[in-house]
Amino acid sequence: MINNKKNCLLEIINILKKHFGKLKCALTFSNSFELLVAVILSAQCTDERVNKITKDLFNKYKTIDDYAEADISEFEQDIKSAGFFRNKAKNIIAAANLIRDFYDGNVPNSMQELIKLPGVARKTANVVLGSAYGKAEGIAVDTHVIRITNLLKLTKSIEPVKIEKTLIEIVPKKYWIDFSFYIQNLGRTICKARKPNHKVCPLNKICPSAHID
Repeated sequence: MINNKKNCLLEIINILKKHFGKLKCALTFSNSFELLVAVILSAQCTDERVNKITKDLFNKYKTIDDYAEADISEFEQDIKSAGFFRNKAKNIIAAANLIRDFYDGNVPNSMQELIKLPGVARKTANVVLGSAYGKAEGIAVDTHVIRITNLLKLTKSIEPVKIEKTLIEIVPKKYWIDFSFYIQNLGRTICKARKPNHKVCPLNKICPSAHID
């Protein structure tokens, strides 16, 4: 079963690689801490919306001290349109303080250390590791990856940690970072949650769910 899934996975990757070409993180950032902020903001929020928020946010808060010492009420207003802004503001400011005080102002570059930060679970850590440091310690599982891997019958779970464990077994490690990019881009552009466009999907000949309207 795993070997069959591995073969299917390689075909999926090759098709999407040919269709999309080289992809990178859809979030806009200029350093590892800005990426961390953007990924925390992206929970239950579109990347497009996050990029609009961070365009002003990153101009206003330029250093780790700016975030660590930010007035939380003001910061909440700065990120309000991201949703769940109170919790996100609390986590970002708390993370900034920990990074400044315990990591010499540098965002940790290991899964073990990243998940100690407020607001950081494996998905956020995987994005930071992959896009800021080029390190693959796991596979970033967001809502697109959850939904599409289920449509492709690669998993039957909706729990990110279980899905990541399954994917790690069948996705070659050299594709761990790119796989998420391909699936996320597919979800944003073609296989949309409300109405997947099966007719133009590059995976329509091998996707078990392609006949569903």
